[in-house]
Amino acid sequence: MAAQAGAAQAGYRPVDDELADLYPADRLAAAAGAAAQAGLDALLLTPGPDLRYLTGYDTHQTERLTCLALPAGGPAFLVAPRLELRSVHASPAGALGLEIVPWDETDDPYRMVAQRIGHLSAVGLADQMWAAMVLRFRDALPGTRQGVASTALRGLRMRKTPAEVAALREAGRAIDRVHAQVPGWLRPGRTEREVAVDIAGAITAEGHATADFVIVASGPNAARPHHGPAGRVLARGDAVVVDIGGTMPSGYCSDCTRTYAIGTPPSDFARYYQVLKAAQEAACAAVRPGVPAEAVDAAAREPISAAGYGEYFVHRTGHGIGLETHEDPYIVAGNAEPLEPGMAFSVEPGVYPGPHGARIEDIVVCTDDGCVRLNNVTRELVIVDG
Repeated sequence: MAAQAGAAQAGYRPVDDELADLYPADRLAAAAGAAAQAGLDALLLTPGPDLRYLTGYDTHQTERLTCLALPAGGPAFLVAPRLELRSVHASPAGALGLEIVPWDETDDPYRMVAQRIGHLSAVGLADQMWAAMVLRFRDALPGTRQGVASTALRGLRMRKTPAEVAALREAGRAIDRVHAQVPGWLRPGRTEREVAVDIAGAITAEGHATADFVIVASGPNAARPHHGPAGRVLARGDAVVVDIGGTMPSGYCSDCTRTYAIGTPPSDFARYYQVLKAAQEAACAAVRPGVPAEAVDAAAREPISAAGYGEYFVHRTGHGIGLETHEDPYIVAGNAEPLEPGMAFSVEPGVYPGPHGARIEDIVVCTDDGCVRLNNVTRELVIVDG
């Protein structure tokens, strides 16, 4: 409260309660403890999901250094360009009681960080830090081993708090509202790119801050899981995979895939779509605490393989989601990490034989006794009048 009052007196906008719940001050202490357990003396976090997770401050990475320095055994501080100072204070970071250290254009901010934290044996750098900055820190901290911050932070970020789950639920509802509008845009004679433009506009209209990706894959393109919308013209009989997502003002992401058909779909497509739907249901039913992540992947593959389509399921079953669309945990063979309550991830099996393809994706959250889906728009094959 005192930090907020001070910020208000300085002319900065106070942080609302919702953001304060999403970015609580005790995360800094938890992260410092996690760094110590990981054998790191400090974390150095430049703009990106880790910085936002710990402070709520969201800004683009530029050539000017912004860096949260979080020693394992001392108070954290945030070094930022003086011209960004008002933005820092207006973010949730301004309400954390965190020391904010401005630097001017003629200063060396890397040296400033190094002088403040002193000699360290090992530091964890933000996983998405620019290589140029990694090298500047190497020079400023000679003899200090550099690792990645995720060795300390992944365990914290994987287990979502109730406030984070609520933010993901809001994102899921928003993207569901977009999918509910998609059939109206899938008309023969329109291009994938034209449909994608409509969808991107709806993503922001339905409450997202940004539309992060729009996949509209029709006909043979539906067999390409990451197809980029192109000039192909939609036609009767097409299967259309629509995979869309964005980032909400909270910072939390959406991601949902549905498959549509324009007019009567091919008989073989209709057949394996039902297999795919059963596989997605089986994978969701397998989610519960203590179950290895790879067991969910296996649950999705079993019905698809039994029906003879196993070779056409060419990707993992899912990925974690939160402040990034793709983050830990990954639902894939070889990941024996047990699921825990609060873990949020996609369940998205797909079948891609070649002439067409299909995918169904929901975001789910592991609960104390199973899971809850955050996407609830129909999973039935939606047939659009051609």
